[in-house]
Amino acid sequence: MEVLKTCVLRRNACTAACFWRSTVIRKLPVRRISTTCPRSTVMPAWVIDKYGKNEVLRFNKNMMLPIIHYPNEVIIKVHAASINPIDVNMRSGYGATALNMKRDPLRIKTRGEEFPLTLGRDVAGVVMECGLDVKYFKPGDEVWAAVPPWKQGTLSEFVVVSGNEVSLKPKSLTHTQAASLPYVALTAWSAINKVGGLNEKNCTGKRVLILGASGGVGTFAIQVMKAWDAHVTAVCSRDASELVRKLGADDVIDYTSGSVEEQLKSLKPFDFILDNVGGSTETWALNFLKKWSGATYVTLVTPFLLNMDRLGIADGMLQTGVTVGTKALKIQPVIEQTFPFSKVPEAFLKVERGHARGKTVINVI
Repeated sequence: MEVLKTCVLRRNACTAACFWRSTVIRKLPVRRISTTCPRSTVMPAWVIDKYGKNEVLRFNKNMMLPIIHYPNEVIIKVHAASINPIDVNMRSGYGATALNMKRDPLRIKTRGEEFPLTLGRDVAGVVMECGLDVKYFKPGDEVWAAVPPWKQGTLSEFVVVSGNEVSLKPKSLTHTQAASLPYVALTAWSAINKVGGLNEKNCTGKRVLILGASGGVGTFAIQVMKAWDAHVTAVCSRDASELVRKLGADDVIDYTSGSVEEQLKSLKPFDFILDNVGGSTETWALNFLKKWSGATYVTLVTPFLLNMDRLGIADGMLQTGVTVGTKALKIQPVIEQTFPFSKVPEAFLKVERGHARGKTVINVI
């Protein structure tokens, strides 16, 4: 009888245990394992597959999205970009040898592996992703940047840049306005400050001559020089005279009304000459510098990259600036025309024709 009672108790205990386990198992929450929506791996971009004239531009809606390779990089969603003369020249193959050396210093890749190549040097947009070492930006920040010519450009939905090539966009500027400034600002700043040695402390009363004053670099340079109290003489065509005067130019010389060289002879010599034109100006511009005074002539139309294409790799170094302007300067963006993203080839033709009155900007969004 005791044995039978023990068996019954054990059976009841077993049944109770099984029931308890079953109850607990039913009440435990079910862990649902899920994944996020698959991220798109392609984006629209304007690219070239070979060097040539404007017909080499191709719209590619399946360009691979850029990824972060180094911890100091950020990915920017492009809201606006702009086109500079260097983009037109790069489309035609200008500097290809030098730039490919920068892209591939060990010469591992075969010829033509830079394609498909995205052009565009300026960008304004929003940070989407940051590398592990990026401390000054976070996703959602509105930024602007100038991308070096050996990197993939900004005429695309997204672009990856190094942290030292980007800074927070001034809140007073729209994306369209901001995209008109970085590359020309760096170019002008390097010429004026780094090469010319001019700054807000030593520029007062200096006589400055700007050749090609109505383009992107010229319009920026006028404003910087006037902010530093220099006397600015601007050379441009008659229909751009009003523009450069509004930006602050003291004297304006119309190159369509006669020889610029002859017109300059009636003016006092200059402390600094910024040449955005090149060509024949290089043969006579030096004659208008002050003698024995440390005056400086800077030309932005250099044959360096072109000579490297023709003669091979020579001694030299490619550099890019890392500082965009200064908070003390209030620069007015000068935009001649904006184009939608679908009209990039038309924008290239506009820049290629020359006679710019400021910048040509592409609204990507």
